[in-house]
Amino acid sequence: MLSQQTIDIIKSTVPVLEQHGVTITKTFYKNMLSKNPDLLNYFNHVNQNQGRQQTALANSVYAAAAHIDNLQAIVPAVMLIAHKHRALGILPEHYPIVGENLLGAIKEVLGDAATDDIINAWAEAYGVIADVFISVEEDLYQKAEENGGWRLFKPFKVAKKVVENEQVTSFYFTPEDGQPLPDFEAGQYITVRVKPTGSQYYANRHYTVSQPSNNNEYVISVKREDENSPAGVVSTFLHNEVNEGDTVELSAPAGDFTLQEGNNPVLFVSGGIGVTPLNAMLQTMELGRNVTFYQSARNEQSVAFKEQIEKKINELNGTYRVHYSDAQGYVTKEDLAPYIQPNTEVYVCGPAPFMESVISIAKDLNVANENIHYEFFGPLMTVKALANA
Repeated sequence: MLSQQTIDIIKSTVPVLEQHGVTITKTFYKNMLSKNPDLLNYFNHVNQNQGRQQTALANSVYAAAAHIDNLQAIVPAVMLIAHKHRALGILPEHYPIVGENLLGAIKEVLGDAATDDIINAWAEAYGVIADVFISVEEDLYQKAEENGGWRLFKPFKVAKKVVENEQVTSFYFTPEDGQPLPDFEAGQYITVRVKPTGSQYYANRHYTVSQPSNNNEYVISVKREDENSPAGVVSTFLHNEVNEGDTVELSAPAGDFTLQEGNNPVLFVSGGIGVTPLNAMLQTMELGRNVTFYQSARNEQSVAFKEQIEKKINELNGTYRVHYSDAQGYVTKEDLAPYIQPNTEVYVCGPAPFMESVISIAKDLNVANENIHYEFFGPLMTVKALANA
């Protein structure tokens, strides 16, 4: 437990963190990675170069300070980050390195304003928060092992590579050791770890398992991200250089973005490749629950899993709508309003701006916060704050 004095000091730094948080986290990452280059095996280098990881960490530090007297309020964010840490292989020995460099960055950026009392209070608070993460992550590691999984990464063969459309390719992975694979819940993801050509370090990316659970293989469906600058390092490597028979390393399934039990109506709203976890959830549903699938894609050439979704929706007597943004523009409140009923559970996945818009629409349509569920593959910057506002 933190002392009241520590809580008061941490709360007093909230305005400072709001003003200088990103500068602190940029300094933190620069110092930590220069002294500990092996940690580059865990971080998304593109997010680092574009400053997204720094902004995400600044927001996390700010949230921890703002809620230091009620850490229960940030438990959902802790769980989401802990699942990603478990999938990346983050271990207890990493936390002292982070703590030392975070405190050092606070002192470096704030200078004399970072008094001994402030640094000591943050050291105490960081210790408590780190212990929470270590405990939660160890529990997730143990649960994975108890479910027949593994702790870090395991080699898999690419058994099959199937082109879904001009942008999306599915990869079918089977374990090299031939052991049965643990079950997972639809909506969970695995982490692919590869060392792209010319890279000194591993690159890790989370991808939803896009087919229902079976004990023989995992399937992911990857959109080629080569239209962006810089291009998606892992997606282009998988598309261009990973072939059937090749070996990659995978984590055991992780994540808590899964279909909630019950009889409430369900509205799935997907944007682009965000369709993968929602389609996986849909495929597990049984007749009797009201369901609508609203899929947004740029055009007919880029829509994924259309026939599969349509077939399942027909089996469930549900409703399926495809929205082509090139022709119809953004998804609007008027588009989604007909599918919102009392107690509707809304599941959203897609690019960050898309999710922010859909979450805002759902809230405007009086969907309760606890009934809005989403997954975001990337640094958490604004989506979490919006959903909990």
